[in-house]
Amino acid sequence: MSDSQLGIGSRVEHPKYGKGVIVDMDASYYSIWFRDGGSTRGIDREYDGLQILEKVESEQTPFTMADIETALENVLDRKAAVSEVIALGAKWTGGTLVLKPGSTDVQSKEMPIDTFFHKIVMVRDRLRVLEQNINAHKVLTDEEKVDLQQYITRIYGSLTSFNVLFKYTEDQFKGSGKGE
Repeated sequence: MSDSQLGIGSRVEHPKYGKGVIVDMDASYYSIWFRDGGSTRGIDREYDGLQILEKVESEQTPFTMADIETALENVLDRKAAVSEVIALGAKWTGGTLVLKPGSTDVQSKEMPIDTFFHKIVMVRDRLRVLEQNINAHKVLTDEEKVDLQQYITRIYGSLTSFNVLFKYTEDQFKGSGKGE
């Protein structure tokens, strides 16, 4: 069928089911009531075998699944691009983190502080997602959620050692405040 813009009330003819009337529609299908069978069937909007007997203009602009997928991809791309920028303290920019082993037969490890800082920030971001998933979980009891949340709070507390790297105090890790 060349016209996927049919409205409710359009009369059509299907090669197998006979004459029918469009009674509903969604992004991909027309719901057509067929007189001969006395039943309603979902027919793909792009089905070529449907002959238009009488067209009624659609009151709504139909969206195809491709339209919906494209819109969703655009939204996700925009949201992914709007990631929070966390600033490294100026005194650390361009610096190097050196891990020097206690044993002389093992080589030292160096890495740019910027890289290390990025990994720390990613740990925090993933902990936040974990918190959200725990809080929204449908099966966990409130008590289980609180227990898991306490573990996460203690993890944040352990990560406060890295607060020296953050430019702004509001970006820093915060623990439970109990000497973590």
